[in-house]
Amino acid sequence: MSGSYPDDADIRLRRTRAWVERVVIGLSLCPFAAQPFREEKIRWVCWPDKSVPEILEAFLEEVHLLDTHPEWETSLLILPGLAAAFDDYLDLLDMAEALLIQRGYEGIYQVASFHPEYRFEGHAEEDPANYTNRSPYPMFHLIREESITRALTHYPHPEQIPVRNKALLRHMGLEVIR
Repeated sequence: MSGSYPDDADIRLRRTRAWVERVVIGLSLCPFAAQPFREEKIRWVCWPDKSVPEILEAFLEEVHLLDTHPEWETSLLILPGLAAAFDDYLDLLDMAEALLIQRGYEGIYQVASFHPEYRFEGHAEEDPANYTNRSPYPMFHLIREESITRALTHYPHPEQIPVRNKALLRHMGLEVIR
C-alpha cells in the first residue's frame, strides 16, 4: 500500500489546533486567543520523546527563538512524550519557570500550563472547572508579557475571566465537556 500518512506529531498538532479552536476560542475561555490564532501568530511545537533535561533545553531555545522572531506572538509547546503524572508535570513547570527567572526573562515571558489531568488545588478531580486547563496533551504555553499587558488594557475586569470560565464549565457539566 502506498501513500503518505501523517506522523504522530502531525496528528497531535492537528488535535491541539482543533482543541484551541473549539474549546479555548469556541467557549471564549481565553478571550485573547482568537486574534493570534486567526492571524497565524501562534508557533505550534510538538516535542515527542524528550527527557526532562531535553525539554528544559528546548524550552530555553524556544524562548530565544521568540526573542528573535517578533512575528510570533506566542508558542504552544506540546509535550506528548511526557507520560508523567500531573504532579511530575507541575514539577517540570516549576523548573521551566525557574529557568525564566534565572535567565533574566521574568516580566518578559510567562508560562500557562495545560495537562490532560489538570486539577486546581482544592478542587475535586471531577470538578468541571478543571477543564479550563485540561488539554489533549501536556503543554506549556509560552506567552509574551507585553502581549498580555496590551490585551488587558482593552478588557474590563480581566480578573473575572477564570471565575467566568469555571462557572461556565460547571454549568455545562462533565458529560457535555467530555
